[in-house]
Parts: sequence; structure tokens; C-alpha cells
Amino acid sequence: MKVGIVGSGMVGATSAYAIMLRKAASDIVLIDANEKRAIAEAQDIMHAVPFAAATDIYAGSYKDLKDAKIVVIAAGASQKPGETRLMLMEKNAAIMRDIISKTAEVNPNAIFLVATNPVDVITHICINIASEFGIPSTKIIGSGTTLDTARFRSLLGNYIGVDPQNVHAYVIGEHGDSEVLCWSNVDIGGVTLEDFIAHRSIEFNDEIKNRIDDGVRNAAYKIIEGKGSTYYGVAGAIAKLVDVINRDNRAVLTVSALKEDVEGIKDVTLSLPHLIGGEGDLGVLPIRLSVKEKMLLKKSAEIIKEKIDEYEKTL
Repeated sequence: MKVGIVGSGMVGATSAYAIMLRKAASDIVLIDANEKRAIAEAQDIMHAVPFAAATDIYAGSYKDLKDAKIVVIAAGASQKPGETRLMLMEKNAAIMRDIISKTAEVNPNAIFLVATNPVDVITHICINIASEFGIPSTKIIGSGTTLDTARFRSLLGNYIGVDPQNVHAYVIGEHGDSEVLCWSNVDIGGVTLEDFIAHRSIEFNDEIKNRIDDGVRNAAYKIIEGKGSTYYGVAGAIAKLVDVINRDNRAVLTVSALKEDVEGIKDVTLSLPHLIGGEGDLGVLPIRLSVKEKMLLKKSAEIIKEKIDEYEKTL
């Protein structure tokens, strides 16, 4: 149950910490262009091991990935002054190629978890690069709206007074502004949201609904405004994915993956509920959506597809 994490910044290091706390792996190797950073993060996390679960955590190189089941991609370039979005995308594409090619050289069977933003476009790029090395798209999984779904369940659960783990609700589409909260199929322990709030006499109207929607959709902006970046939430999502894959738990998660057709939009990478197991992505699951939600999902797919096409024109 060995996991490699490429990129030892806040997302990569926090993911390693979350994986250790969750007991989701026996070995975690951190790889970073800044070797001192990787060593320091590994040592810091290792000092917390006596208080949690026995895990071997160390800094290494790509050769250490030869027996890793999962490789988390948390590396990426940040946008510099005067740099366009396309320039940044090209730079990140080069980083993804370097990571995938070096990993495939020592371990062509690894499952890649992509956490680098914009995660849908980066995942799409990774899928195309991986195909050149014979790696199937089912082994390239973007964190997608896994975190957004958790935010939705958390905010809704807090409002209605229910453990979020008993709230079944999905956020689909883009991990970004156009994401779609699927209100039409929310259930609380198998009971529809409408029946639950009626039975418990809970006030619920469009104002409350919009407040929860805003809390989910704009969560990252508010966190970034307060402390500069987000990392705990996505680290929790990565740790969950690692746990599910390593234990073959067959969990349903809203990950970003390549779709042949989404509401008429062809070859687009976005999030829908997928069954995730020991072999990676085991397939998308059908989800019933309202007419409005289908329209919003199509719009979200169009936005992602436009970004993908814009990048691909530069190749």
C-alpha cells in the first residue's frame, strides 16, 4: 500500500499527512523539485506518526515509485505577472508530461490521482499524455468535485442537523464556478430532502438553498481571501481516494474523468458520480437530473470544453 506524492507544497504535504492519519497507506514517498522541501515535509510528518498509525514516510525520487500503487500529482506552476492562462497551461502540461513519463518508466501500472488546478483541464491533459505510454484513462483520476460534494453535504447537514455522512448529495460538472449542485436527488439516509424537512418541521426555502449554494460555490474564494490558499479539504479528498483504491472499497465519488458525451458535448473531462476501486475508475453511474440541472451541466461541460480546445489549438 505504497503511495507516491509528486509535489511537496501545501496540497501535497497536507495530503501525505491526511493519508497517514487515515491509515490509508503503509509507505508514503514525497518527491519534489525542491529536495530540501520534500525532506523537511517528510520528517515533519514522520514525527507525528507515533501519535497516529505506523507509516513509513520519506523523501525520494522517481525510482522509489516502482512499487507504488498510487501516484498523487500535486505539482504545478503558479501564474506569474504578465503570464497568460494559456502560457501557464503549457507550462503545467510540460510538468505533467515529465511526471507521467518518469513514473511510467519505472511503474507503468500506477494509478494517478490529479489534484493540480484547474483540475478538469489538467486531468484531460494527463489522460492524453498517459495514453502515449499505454496507460488507460481509467487510471487517471482527477479529484474533481469530490471536495465540492463534501462541502455541499457538510453545509446541508449542518443546517438540517444531520451527520454529513448520512447526507447523500452530489456536485457535478466543473470543479469551479459552473459546478452544479444536484438538489433534485438529495436524500437523507434514504429519505428525500423534502420528506425529511417536512417530517422534522425544518424551515427550508429558496433563500436558504441559495445560501448553501453560495457557501459551496464560493468556498475556495473565501478561504483564499482569508489565508491565501486551500489545502485541508482537498487533502481529505485525496486521502479518501487513496484509502478507497488501496482497500478496493468500491465507493461512489464525484471524480473528474473523460466522458465521450455529456449532454451533447463530446470528449470532455468533468465530474460525475463514479465507482472507484482497486483498479481505479470502474465507471460512471447514472444520475437522474432535473431539466434545469441538465441545462446547467451542459453549460459547465461547454465551459470546460472551450478551455480544453483553446489549449489544444496551441499544440
